[in-house]
Amino acid sequence: MKNRLRVALIVGGLACAGSAFAAPVAILFVGNSYTFGRVDPVMSYNAQNVHDLTRPQGPPGSGAPFSDTSGTNVFEPHPWGGVPGIFKSLADQAGLDYDVSMSARNAATLRGHFLDTANPDNWDLRGNIASRKWDVVVLQEQSDAPLPAGRGANANLPQFNAYADRIEQYVHVGAAQSYRERAMYTALYGSVDGCVAAGGTFSSCNNNTLRTIPANPHANPMAKVYLTQTWARPDMVFPHLATVPDPNYPEVPDGRPIVDTTDAAFPNGFPDTLYYQDEGLAGMTVDLHASFLAKAQSNPGFAGVAPVGDAFQRALDEGVAKADGFYASDGTYSIALPRDKMNLWWLDYLHASKEGSYLDALVLLGTITGIDPSSFGENDRAHTDLGIAPADAIKLQHIASEQLMVAGVPIATIRCLRADPGANACKGSR
Repeated sequence: MKNRLRVALIVGGLACAGSAFAAPVAILFVGNSYTFGRVDPVMSYNAQNVHDLTRPQGPPGSGAPFSDTSGTNVFEPHPWGGVPGIFKSLADQAGLDYDVSMSARNAATLRGHFLDTANPDNWDLRGNIASRKWDVVVLQEQSDAPLPAGRGANANLPQFNAYADRIEQYVHVGAAQSYRERAMYTALYGSVDGCVAAGGTFSSCNNNTLRTIPANPHANPMAKVYLTQTWARPDMVFPHLATVPDPNYPEVPDGRPIVDTTDAAFPNGFPDTLYYQDEGLAGMTVDLHASFLAKAQSNPGFAGVAPVGDAFQRALDEGVAKADGFYASDGTYSIALPRDKMNLWWLDYLHASKEGSYLDALVLLGTITGIDPSSFGENDRAHTDLGIAPADAIKLQHIASEQLMVAGVPIATIRCLRADPGANACKGSR
């Protein structure tokens, strides 16, 4: 593993090195709709080069492996490429050989992955983690779960901390285990009340169900396990009407938000709780940063944190992306953009836009491989495929590079990229 993650990483003007003689790096992205991208062009991007481990399967012998969409919103058809697909494209261009897999489900928490709860019978999330020996595993928690007590609808910091550790140990050690969450949280916080005081819900802290976890036959003590720091959400900061996805598929293929006329406050109020109206996006970013950094520092089993949320905030602070004006005066979403600024969020102001997902992948690539994201320049294939303007792509590359340097992630510039992943020669980009 030591140098395999940096195969073809060339500093200065040396020629590009290939990875033909090294085994592919097996990487697994564990997450949710943030991971698979939620909407096209990101959701299906490069799906042919990503193992979508939660793809629905058709009946045996049907010849239609993606015909069964149970457990998936109709506007989120498999197979998915998502952020892992962008990561794969960037890695290929850098001459790195990554075998990319993804295990993702809408709104999935790390607890949901580990306990395999609230999933259709054919979505074995924990089984996906144990399905092979991984060199790298990237964990994406539910967006607001790592927040302090009372700062999000799903805020549950003790649960995030406990299950990030559980998955890390499952990847590295993989021992069979049997436990009750009540006892687990009591051991960690002294009591159920201590767990609640630390930000857990009473129901989660006091759960006495016996959890029986089989051994992971493919545990790898040398695997690199990373956490992805999530980004702040405009829908938790700025006043707006409650929304639901548009059900008119396929006329509206992406399930974009429409006003929820069944909400008790409609049409005269703004019912959504605004957890960070006073602190703004920056305040929410600070809290997310603190939770992820504290988790990584408390457990040496983590290789690090990909500072994606901090990169989003840097883009706002430097005027690269818009930081307000997400909603119109009537409480509905606005797509208006100031001159020379992009929007890092999709229309629901929760999920990332294509630009936000591209920034996500750039930060992940830099964190995991040590490649400076600004190496890619305008010749990068991924941003072209996604329909991101070259000037915007370069801005996002530099934002990712700056954030990685501030976070202390060692990165180095590569001087040539593969114009064609199958070609022997590299094409200079800088």
